[in-house]
Amino acid sequence: MDENIAIEVKDLTKIYKLYEKSSYRMKEALHLTRKKLHTEHYALSGINMDIKKGETVGIIGTNGSGKSTILKIITGVLNPTSGEVNVNGRISALLELGAGFNMEYTGLENIYLNGTMMGFSEKEIDAKLQDILDFADIGDFVHQPVKTYSSGMFVRLAFAVAINIEPEILIVDEALSVGDVFFQAKCYHKFDEFKEMGKTILFVSHDLSSIAKYCDRVVLLNKGTKLGEGTPKQMIDIYKQVLVGQYEPNFNEEGKDSLLNDSELMEAANKKKDKADRPDDALEYGSKKALIRKYYVTDENGRESNAIIKGTDFTIHLEVEFMEHVEAPIFAYTFKNIKGTEITGTNTMFEKAFLEPCEKGTVKHISYKQNMNLQGGEYLLSFGVTGYEGDGFTVYHRLYDVLNVTVISDKDTVGYYDMNSKVTVEDI
Repeated sequence: MDENIAIEVKDLTKIYKLYEKSSYRMKEALHLTRKKLHTEHYALSGINMDIKKGETVGIIGTNGSGKSTILKIITGVLNPTSGEVNVNGRISALLELGAGFNMEYTGLENIYLNGTMMGFSEKEIDAKLQDILDFADIGDFVHQPVKTYSSGMFVRLAFAVAINIEPEILIVDEALSVGDVFFQAKCYHKFDEFKEMGKTILFVSHDLSSIAKYCDRVVLLNKGTKLGEGTPKQMIDIYKQVLVGQYEPNFNEEGKDSLLNDSELMEAANKKKDKADRPDDALEYGSKKALIRKYYVTDENGRESNAIIKGTDFTIHLEVEFMEHVEAPIFAYTFKNIKGTEITGTNTMFEKAFLEPCEKGTVKHISYKQNMNLQGGEYLLSFGVTGYEGDGFTVYHRLYDVLNVTVISDKDTVGYYDMNSKVTVEDI
C-alpha cells in the first residue's frame, strides 16, 4: 500500500441475503432444504477508490446507494462479502446515532469507554477530557445516562469525542444533520482546522453545499455501484441527474454500465448539446418537451453584458421553445460560485409570476430583474424548465453553468452577498 494513501478500497462487495419469511433463514442455515430461499441484494458491488492522506473526500448518492455501508466496512463495523479495505492511520468515526455508545452508561463513562476502545490510557483520556466537555457543551448532563439525551445532545458528545482523540482519519456519516445550526458551524470550523493540519476526512452528507465547500474530491454512488469520482461540482451535477431519473449510463461493448472518470462523465452528459453555443463543461439534460434556446444578461442600461457592477440593476433573460404541450412550466435560474456552491436563485413558481399552460410551438421570453448584491468575483449561471406532471416532478430542460457573470466591486463585505448596511457612529 502506498504510504501516501490513507484508505484503499479494492473491489469491495457487500451482499445481503433477503428472506420473505424469517423461518426461511433458519431452514437455510440448518440445511433443511436444498432450495435457495433467499434473494441477494448487492449493497455494494465492486467498489474501488483510494483516499490520499490530507484529502477531504465526500460520498454522495441517493438513499440505498451504499454510502453508509461503505463507511461501516472501512471502520470495521461490517465485514465485506468480498474485496478488501486497507487503512493507514488511526480512524475516528461518527456513524449513525448511537454507534459505539452504551446507552445505559453516563456521558462521562462513554467518553472513557470510547477512548479506551481507541487505545488510549485513562491518563491520556484525563488530559483530553476538558477539551471534550468544552466542545460538547452539554453541562451536567454528562453525568446522566445517554439514553436520556436528546438527539442534539447525543451528537454533540459523540462528535466532541470523535474529534478530540487526535485521529489521523475522521469519518462522519450524516450525523451532524441533527445538531443545531451553531453546533454545525462549530463542527465545520473543526473540519477547517483538520484540513489545515493535513488530516484525512471522509464524510457522507445530503448537504450539497457543504460537500462543495469542504471536499477536495467527491465519490458518487448509486444502487451499490460507483458512477464516478471527480470535483464536487462535476459529481453534484451528475447526482442531480440521478435524483430526477435522467442519468444516462455509459454502456461499454459488453452492454454493461462502465465506470466513468471525470472527463467521460461530462462527455456523456453533454453528448447531445450544441458545443458551438455552450461551454465544453456545461451539463444538459431533460425530457426536451421544452428547450432553452437562448440566455443572456443585460446591465442597468439594457446592454447585453457579462460584467455587472455591484449595486446596480441587471436582468437575466431566457427564451424557451415548447416542443409539446406543458401544463404548468416553471422557469428557473441559479447562481453558483466557481466551486459549485449554489449562492442564490429563484423561479417563476416562487415568484408567483407565471402559472399557465404552454402549447406546442410557442416561445416564451422570461426576464428576471434585480439588484446585484453579490460580492465581487466570478459566478456561473444555470437555467431550468421544470414542472409537475400529476404528483411527479419532471425536468424538461436543464443547463448547468452555461453563462459566466463577473461582478465588479470596489467594496466587498463578509460572505457571499452584501446586506447593504447603513452605518452610523455617534457620540453618546
